[in-house]
Amino acid sequence: MRSSRKDDHVRFAVEQHRSGPAANDFDAVALVHHALAATDCAEVELATEVLGRRWETPFFINGMTGGSEHTGTINRNLAIAARETGLPIGSGSMSAYFADEALADTFRVLRKEHPRGFVMANVNATATPDQVHRAIDLLEADALQIHLNALQEIVMPEGDREFRAWRDQVPRIAAAAGIPVIVKEVGFGLSRETVALLRDSGVAAADVGGRGGTNFARIENNRRTAADFGFIEDWGQSTVACLLDAAGLSGIEVLGSGGIRSPLDVAKALALGAGAVGVAGRFLHTLVDQGTDALITMITEWRTQLQQIMTVLGALKPADLTGCDLLITGAPAEFAELRGVDVTAYANRTRQANQERSLE
Repeated sequence: MRSSRKDDHVRFAVEQHRSGPAANDFDAVALVHHALAATDCAEVELATEVLGRRWETPFFINGMTGGSEHTGTINRNLAIAARETGLPIGSGSMSAYFADEALADTFRVLRKEHPRGFVMANVNATATPDQVHRAIDLLEADALQIHLNALQEIVMPEGDREFRAWRDQVPRIAAAAGIPVIVKEVGFGLSRETVALLRDSGVAAADVGGRGGTNFARIENNRRTAADFGFIEDWGQSTVACLLDAAGLSGIEVLGSGGIRSPLDVAKALALGAGAVGVAGRFLHTLVDQGTDALITMITEWRTQLQQIMTVLGALKPADLTGCDLLITGAPAEFAELRGVDVTAYANRTRQANQERSLE
């Protein structure tokens, strides 16, 4: 049943992306163009530091799958693409491996094909310390992702219905892991309050995993006989909203994923404060429909195009994008107003920085 479910998830996820990139809240974010801000391409460096490690690029292949023969092949090809382009990569949920060790290779292939890369294991919030260490050891993982997916479980016909223990379990896993822990949502977003709780729980990074990309409520509803949960498919906060909500929180790294369709979305997420950006559905669709070489080509192009976008903006490194002016309108602006976030400050970063320099 688990293997069949994993295959269903991939099939429905790819179908969601086959009609082309869908509109989402990144369309309500615009980078202000300053015609004399541009620098030289050769001066722009994509490398950044995440969880105390140097990453050669500020975006990564986020956790997707594993747990069946088909998804094992997908993981192998994702890992090859990550190796050839230098991207970090995450595993999908490893619960299937805990239930059946015969499925180990469908996850282990990530490390086998990307032996010197940054690889993240992935468990749910109910994992025991023994399971956590089994997952880490299997992948020789550099970091551990804990995924939060209560809404997906509710819509899933065979999903969990008990979530009260999660809040206490997360700090236990973080304390037991022995490597940096990232907590990620699967597409419904992390609120500011949740990110603060994670910080206080000893979590190193929060991946906001917002609405706008692969919709797991829709996927699970498609798997239901009656498909009677359509009313809940728009649940949660977008990635843009989550990054606005989490702005200014200290003591925890914030990553952005969910609805990343292009290098421009990567730049916008970084400008909104993400330390790095996770991509899943866009890469999965390319891999399944066009093959590994096409995915490698896409990632290579994204790297070049992101560097070129940063060149035009005058951002010498990814962190410099947080000084770029952003116009935030529509639903994200309404969300920000209701949550007490001043979006006008994002639109006037350059002016504010110039004023501060003039006072020095």
